[in-house]
Amino acid sequence: MARTSILHRLPLGRVHAGMPEWLRVALALVTLVLGAVIVIRPTTALDVLALLLGGGMVLTGVVEATSRPEEGSRRWWRYLLAAGWVGVGVFVLLWPALTVRAVAVITGILLLVNGAAGIVGAFRRGRGWDARIADAAFGATGIIFGVLALGWPDITLLVVAVVFGSWLIMRGVTDLWTAIRRRRDAGKDQTDAAPRRRWGRTVMAVGSVALAVVTVLVTAPLREGSTVVDEFYAAPRDIPDEPGQLIRAEEFTREVPADAQGWRILYTTTGVDGKVRVASGLVVTPRGGDEDTRWPVIDWNHGTTGYAQHCAPSLQERPFWAGALYFPRKVIAEGWAIVATDYIGLGTQGPHPYLFGKPSAYASLDAVRAARQLDEARLDRRTVIWGHSQGGHAALWAGALAQTYAPEVWVRGVAALAPASDLPTIVKHVDDVTGGSIFASYAFAAYSAIAPDVTYDRYVRPGAQTFVRSMAQRCLTDPDMALSILAVLGTTQDPDVFAEDPTTGPLGAALRANAAPTLIGPPVLVGQGAADSIVLPSVQDDFVARMCEAGQRVDYRRYAGFQHAQVMEGYSPLAADLLEWTRGRFAATDAGLGCTVTEK
Repeated sequence: MARTSILHRLPLGRVHAGMPEWLRVALALVTLVLGAVIVIRPTTALDVLALLLGGGMVLTGVVEATSRPEEGSRRWWRYLLAAGWVGVGVFVLLWPALTVRAVAVITGILLLVNGAAGIVGAFRRGRGWDARIADAAFGATGIIFGVLALGWPDITLLVVAVVFGSWLIMRGVTDLWTAIRRRRDAGKDQTDAAPRRRWGRTVMAVGSVALAVVTVLVTAPLREGSTVVDEFYAAPRDIPDEPGQLIRAEEFTREVPADAQGWRILYTTTGVDGKVRVASGLVVTPRGGDEDTRWPVIDWNHGTTGYAQHCAPSLQERPFWAGALYFPRKVIAEGWAIVATDYIGLGTQGPHPYLFGKPSAYASLDAVRAARQLDEARLDRRTVIWGHSQGGHAALWAGALAQTYAPEVWVRGVAALAPASDLPTIVKHVDDVTGGSIFASYAFAAYSAIAPDVTYDRYVRPGAQTFVRSMAQRCLTDPDMALSILAVLGTTQDPDVFAEDPTTGPLGAALRANAAPTLIGPPVLVGQGAADSIVLPSVQDDFVARMCEAGQRVDYRRYAGFQHAQVMEGYSPLAADLLEWTRGRFAATDAGLGCTVTEK
């Protein structure tokens, strides 16, 4: 009686020995389809995706264990490898909230082990060159994808799923090809068929290496091009005790008009905890004039650039463009200076108080106070505050707090352009907003870092947590923001990011406390694109109505057909209106009483 291998007496071994051909084909098809689903819709229903990854790992283990002897090794390590895939897959299925970082590490290790096993197998004795090349190629593919998974622990389920899904597709196609080949060659003389079928597998293996190399070439640029925080932004050991004090300044030229001069500055301000903190910013003034010339100040509050430290506009190649001030030349041509804060935590040490009212206002006003200590800048005390989106929110707060916090800054008016005004409403409907999850990731990173009792575990679905955390670390101008954009496109039909209504509990209380004030004091211009899909016009309409009820003077202008950032372009009618309105504020002309609404 023939001796039966111990491995064949194991459950997986018995499945391997007795699996019918139709089941092999079905298993290969399921593996192929599962891989395609993960690649095509990598972030659809993020909680379900963890289950898909777990299911894919289990299937991979089953396929690995049930490969026919002539197509794989009979060595015991193949069964251990299969058991590893199955074990990890079951673990992920039981704990679907497992972080992508852990999934990426585990997947990467398994891919590396599987790849190394393939390369080792290529050097076994008694194998033909076709088998050696195929094993080595599949092994190289596994190693490349494994390195990608381990090298991108911060990348969301998108990349992990694409890497793993691509591998599943490769494996499914290979096993389907093998099963079809067996049926085609059944009963035939295998002398001639064997070389053809063996080299067919080899061609497919080489193709998998090509896919892996293309993946590396396509994704490598995503790691390059991000800004780097330099030593200028490091706070000295001893900083002034008072906010609004200039620490250092140096010449700055990026995106500074030819008829202007610029500096980047480091200065003190007041943090969300009431303590003195350090922030950075830019100062740009016209050239010329005599010693008595004083330039009126545009206190510019930039729109969203990101949450991470390296997202400061002053670090970007085009600092004003990054924050949505698209016409700095026109500002300089008016004979005005620009003082532009980066806010705390952008450039300097954080956390960045994204959409926190008071610290954003303090950073804005203190930038003006510090800039006046630059003798070369020759700044006037007259100031008009501008801001777009996040900066519009900061501008409204700065206007409301200027009289009590920085009375030496003569604020003649506040221009809030598409401001993030009603925070609870904006955040509650973030899933209905174009790219809303990106901005939500910045807001939640800030509020979870600063506001008491606001945690990811309470407010963000388990399957979305790593997705949200990773997004928060990318600037809007970073090359790898493309991954966030792809993720947004892939999750348009997903359930809400939030596990709990963000307008309730400690997060809701914090959002309400930081909503833009309705009574500012100086005249206010609110500019809003009527086609804005980020800050919805209906939200702005309601906010302006509340301002008017509070007795604030508001000139509200809506621009038909203009989107959120588009309304700030130089060709937008808002640009000309903003310059004209600001001239009136510096000239102290009557801004009128009450509220006006103009459709443009």
